[in-house]
Amino acid sequence: MDKLTPDEHQFLEKLLITPSPTGYEQAGQHVWLQYMKELADHTVTDAYGSAAAGLQVSEEAITVMLEAHCDEIGMVVQHIDEQGFLWIQRIGGSDPTIARARKVFIHTANGLVTGIIGHTAIHLQDRENTKAAGWKDLFVDIGASDREEAGAMVTVGDPITYCDDFEYLSDDLIAGRALDNRIGGFIIARAFAQLAARRQELKVNVLALNAVQEEIGGFGARMMSYRLMPDVALVTDVTHATDTPGINQKEHGRVLLGGGPAVTHGSSSHPLVVRQLVDVAHKNDITIQHEASSVRTGTDTDSIFFTRQGIPSALTSLPLRYMHSPVETASLSDIFRLSHLMVAFVLSLNSDQQFNLLN
Repeated sequence: MDKLTPDEHQFLEKLLITPSPTGYEQAGQHVWLQYMKELADHTVTDAYGSAAAGLQVSEEAITVMLEAHCDEIGMVVQHIDEQGFLWIQRIGGSDPTIARARKVFIHTANGLVTGIIGHTAIHLQDRENTKAAGWKDLFVDIGASDREEAGAMVTVGDPITYCDDFEYLSDDLIAGRALDNRIGGFIIARAFAQLAARRQELKVNVLALNAVQEEIGGFGARMMSYRLMPDVALVTDVTHATDTPGINQKEHGRVLLGGGPAVTHGSSSHPLVVRQLVDVAHKNDITIQHEASSVRTGTDTDSIFFTRQGIPSALTSLPLRYMHSPVETASLSDIFRLSHLMVAFVLSLNSDQQFNLLN
């Protein structure tokens, strides 16, 4: 039975608790790069903070890229009013309906400032106004008495994250902020480490890319894919586990937490890559689930597959409950299966393999 090694546990915890809101991912990327440099033949970074690590087998062999994104949703200081309250706006797909009465960190040039998103006591609320809060209604109290005092502590444009860390709900389930998708950075690092340990079996070159700015459009993956131009890409992100109350599986599909990684069919997923991925899962007794994508996957796969002349790509996703919340929940067994699937897929590739639908 799989379990985390002490080094993996330490890396996972550090990666998950290090804030990396979209556009401000440097701290988390330093954690990831430090870990990868011990395993890789080479590393590369770009101007906006995406980072990749490589195992070089042969100049003549094809290159496979394992990709995840490192950024998390968050908030940003938009305005400081006369009373010293901070008015905020979202970064990425943050949900204002779960933001009130939460403790937050404002990440400033001089360090962390703690704040609380204001919430009017139920006794004082206007019972006739039942409209859910929007971002324009939310403010952060940092204990400042006026704009001048607040302005000495924070600056317009400073990013904000929730204070929640991660914890174990059981031996198998972990919960916390920003599993979407720093858990993906952990998964590709774990697969990369296993491939490095089995280097003599590799027939292809391997890249692991941890990309920035997925939550606002997949820009980091787009920039680095153009630069690296691998021959095939295997992307991992989280997907919605639809096994909790109130979710219509007829509309959103059936994906179970603990049911194994989900393989996406359609849109940007290349049919031949998907077929090989599914075959590899069956041959290696790796339990998988299936998802359909009609237009866009909403992941970095959409940014990677059309680069230059096209990169044959597939998406394998980790089931996640309560996405885009401070209590995102995932299964370690799914994490282990997904990293094993990545390893098995890479080892199945031939040095001159092509994915051409018309050949």
